[in-house]
Amino acid sequence: GKTDSSIPGQSEDNEEEWGEFLHIPGKKFFNFDEIRQEIVKETEKVTGGNLGISSVPINLRIYSPYVLTLTLVDLPGLTKVPVGDQPPDIEVQIKNMLLKYISKPNAIILSVNAANTDLANSDGLKLAREVDPEGLRTIGVLTKVDLMDQGTDVIDILAGRVIPLRYGYIPVINRGQKDIEQKKTIRAALQDEKKYFETHSSYS
Repeated sequence: GKTDSSIPGQSEDNEEEWGEFLHIPGKKFFNFDEIRQEIVKETEKVTGGNLGISSVPINLRIYSPYVLTLTLVDLPGLTKVPVGDQPPDIEVQIKNMLLKYISKPNAIILSVNAANTDLANSDGLKLAREVDPEGLRTIGVLTKVDLMDQGTDVIDILAGRVIPLRYGYIPVINRGQKDIEQKKTIRAALQDEKKYFETHSSYS
């Protein structure tokens, strides 16, 4: 297998990995930091700068010898209370948008939940269950594992003793806002994540 250094996301240019946007045909982005900036720029162009929403996707294609051939749709999180320029019926609009994608029988649903919240209150898992009642194509993703209270862990969730899913749960530690601002690379974050789990009293 390849090492973590082969995973895109670093700020320097790549030689064998690049991205192309549908709205800028023919232009190859070898610098993944520039890809991030273009996503922000295009998002604000379509939705405005005050937390507006749009059902029009930004299409980005990544070419790399190190990634799987699949379509990843990054959907908005469920929102109940409108903020900024969001419409009064934001909850209904986003739910309908999500259902449009996750209802497809060939879609794998990644239900992302913070590890330090109660899974029983997860709107994401509830919505996934509506279209996948037996949990045959839903994978749970647990974020913020490192931000849990001292002495607590998600072992019971990972073991399927809380809300079982056929394919279980994947715990992850994402980069924080400070890490992103300091341009911490994804490969460095993955190494830190690996070290965290390997040295943790519950997960090692």
